[in-house]
Amino acid sequence: MNSKATFYNRELSWLNFNERILDEATNPDNPLLERARFISIVSNNLDEFFMVRVGKLERKKDMGRVVTDPAGLTPGQQLELVRRKVKRHVHHQYEVLNRHILPELDKQGLCLLHPEALDQDQHRWLSQYFETQVLPVLAPRTLNPQHPFPILSAKAIYIAVLLQSDKGGAPQTAIVPVPRQLARVVMLPMGRGKARGVLLEDLIAMFLPRLFLYMAPLMHMPFRLTRNTDFVVNLEDMDNLLNEMSKNVQRRSYGKIVRLEVMEEAPKPLLTTISKGLQVAEEAITRVQGPLDLRFFMRQLCGLPGFDHLRYPPFTPRVDSRLMARQSIFRTIRGGDLFFHHPYDSFDPVIRFLSEAATDPQVLAIKQTLYRVSSHSPMIDALARAAQNGKQVTVLIEVRARFDEEHNIAWSKALEKAGCHVLYGVPRWKTHSKVTLVVRREADGLRHYTHFGTGNYNDVTAKLYTDMGVMTCDKQLGEDAAAFFNLILGYRYTYPMREMIASPYHLREAILTRIRREADSARQGRKSGISMKMNSLSDPMMIEALLEAAGAGVPVRLMVRGICCLNYREQPNLQIYSTVGRFLEHPRIYNFYNGGEQEVYLSSADLMPRNLDKRVELTVPVKDPGIRRQILSVLELGFMDNRKRWKLVHSNRYERVARALPAINAQEELILSGDPLLDRKFRQR
Repeated sequence: MNSKATFYNRELSWLNFNERILDEATNPDNPLLERARFISIVSNNLDEFFMVRVGKLERKKDMGRVVTDPAGLTPGQQLELVRRKVKRHVHHQYEVLNRHILPELDKQGLCLLHPEALDQDQHRWLSQYFETQVLPVLAPRTLNPQHPFPILSAKAIYIAVLLQSDKGGAPQTAIVPVPRQLARVVMLPMGRGKARGVLLEDLIAMFLPRLFLYMAPLMHMPFRLTRNTDFVVNLEDMDNLLNEMSKNVQRRSYGKIVRLEVMEEAPKPLLTTISKGLQVAEEAITRVQGPLDLRFFMRQLCGLPGFDHLRYPPFTPRVDSRLMARQSIFRTIRGGDLFFHHPYDSFDPVIRFLSEAATDPQVLAIKQTLYRVSSHSPMIDALARAAQNGKQVTVLIEVRARFDEEHNIAWSKALEKAGCHVLYGVPRWKTHSKVTLVVRREADGLRHYTHFGTGNYNDVTAKLYTDMGVMTCDKQLGEDAAAFFNLILGYRYTYPMREMIASPYHLREAILTRIRREADSARQGRKSGISMKMNSLSDPMMIEALLEAAGAGVPVRLMVRGICCLNYREQPNLQIYSTVGRFLEHPRIYNFYNGGEQEVYLSSADLMPRNLDKRVELTVPVKDPGIRRQILSVLELGFMDNRKRWKLVHSNRYERVARALPAINAQEELILSGDPLLDRKFRQR
């Protein structure tokens, strides 16, 4: 197939996804502070995009790489298109901020004040706050032409100041780091239901004369850097992996600058000095029409007390009635598999599963893979307690999980001290699978209890991301889980997995075989169908197989939240959607009609080359008929959503699905519904 006709560039597709997130900041269905939160998410996403994806392209360009991506673009061409698109994207983001978010927050009594808008009482209070709380921690640095330009941290805000000495002479430039340990927004004392604040960099700028005695500030300019964090790691040398990852974390402080953010009105003399000193090219400068780093909404303002009416109403996650009985969770699992759809279902039973295993005298061994965990993880506590109680505890904690390296290294050392057998990862590949195996001695012998899922063992993100998981004591799945752990422990040839599918070993061929089987059924006039839900679709082989199946007459429906590299041309049998809502859609579900037998798989893997070929992933069949029906019902509900669903209409251009009645917001329906078999509910409508 012609690559340009078949494939769309991954980076441009991701930017289209971030634009869909930005659209939620103007969506009147969302409460105001939640719309502000989406503005923050856009900024956070762009930070990571520049640090990783733009950083990778910069590295390839610097190395002289001219190999094209599946869409036919070289790294240099991609960079040019990306930077052009980012400028439009950021311009739109600040339009939304200035025209919608800030004015509407002001009407609701929550306002960011400019220094010139302060009254005398506010100015007096801020003056005292500056003297007592801010000035003592400031550390300005004057630039000296005789010394190297200082190394500045990524994602920190600095203020460049042009100073004139009282003694005359040429003006000097100084740099003032805005302290990260202080709140970004300084909140003024206010009555209930009102909130006024000043950005910390604006506060510092107000009182610059107090910082530079005997010098007059002529002009100032806030700025912020983003650096490349895409460093190559020697994946073969597992003995030195911890040291290598620790070094990589430190390298982030001085990686190549891939973006310099300044305000639109940045004074040219200061911008010239800073960009020249940092060796930043013009194309890497992003000018914004407002404050830098809009993550302060998410980190501070969106959680202010007294504004509950501007946030999503809270809800209590459900707990399966079987888990309410006063009995061991292992006995409950023996009574039938348990299905969890977070955050609608509580994550507490997953924590309980591990906690009970840690203290149960009949439990002999616990094995678990960890990719991202919370900063105060109850999972880590339970594993440590299990080892201290004499259990054989084996934990693979992936220290290469990007941006979680420091946490995971610390957790690895803590678990080792507690007596756990810790693996830092598998040579060559990141381990991204989500599985826990508990081996328990029972009257009829040893029994395997398994939990597998689509999301991380993270009690915090389990409240923010939608994910699915199953607890089971199915004999074959338990044996497969044991075989999987033998595989990652290095004992590949003990005995094979029969029902679970692992990548990078067999998943690619398993998925392709099932897609082609559906295509053969369609060609022979038999009923067929493929329904999938994933985060990203970028693998060329998978894209071509899905296009071929749709061309053969297979109804193919895809729910792809983010990146989709299929350069869509309208086809009657192919429908591609994306959902962006209150929660981050995270499950990977692969469903094949299979002659009416409905093969349903939950997976940790997206259909991307890295997941299929370069990561250890786990894809598990859903064997319980009732749970299969629940998953298919949730999948169907997503395809019925007419409030948060987007449709891919042409060449990576998305349009919101037309609003209709009855209104169906899939995430809200799942919060409210006590009946997981939602297809019955909607048939009645």
